[in-house]
Amino acid sequence: MFNTIKGWFGEKLTTFGMWLRLDEGVYRRIDDIILPSPNGTTQIDHVLVSTFGIFVIETKNMQGWIFGGEKDGTWCQSIYGHKTRFQNPLHQNFRHVECLAGFLHLDRQVFHSVVFFIGECEFKNPMPQNVLCSGLGNYIKGFNKTLLAQPQVNDIEARLRAVKAKGGLTKADHLALLNQRHGSMDVCPKCGGRMVARTAKASGKQFLGCSNFPKCRHTIWPKG
Repeated sequence: MFNTIKGWFGEKLTTFGMWLRLDEGVYRRIDDIILPSPNGTTQIDHVLVSTFGIFVIETKNMQGWIFGGEKDGTWCQSIYGHKTRFQNPLHQNFRHVECLAGFLHLDRQVFHSVVFFIGECEFKNPMPQNVLCSGLGNYIKGFNKTLLAQPQVNDIEARLRAVKAKGGLTKADHLALLNQRHGSMDVCPKCGGRMVARTAKASGKQFLGCSNFPKCRHTIWPKG
């Protein structure tokens, strides 16, 4: 229950802080969207639709020190000497972008993936430019190349609001399908790609690896 409240509070802080600095006439905001995907569902925290592209924003409400790299499978939170591993949010948002692009039938080049950390946290190693703990509004406004025409923006906003209003997929549905995906040997639980057979060069052992490698480096090794 505490984690649920914490996550909800973090998302509300993002909503409050970010939208105060963005023109609602330019950036059309849709929050908390659950979309169908080929392997279940995906939940997106925030989507901003504008002529400058579609911003897909994954929020993380965390405190303490944050360690991680763009290609790492997991990142680490260290707070009061306690370390917790969590999924690389860039990989997580990669799945969100792929799902949204497929749903809207749009080229991936019009999407901007953004990860925003809320709370008193500090990055302890260099992070990619699209991983932030402050300055989210300014980062978004830094994109000024026109990628979509205004009629496209209006149509995309209408489609996403229609999906949200329909309410056919609930958070309970999403969590159930997420658990199912994590138990699958055929579907990557991190990005939703196919798991394919691979052979390790050093040992010659066979394992399963995500077909979206190197963007996603999830693997499943046989036991024993």
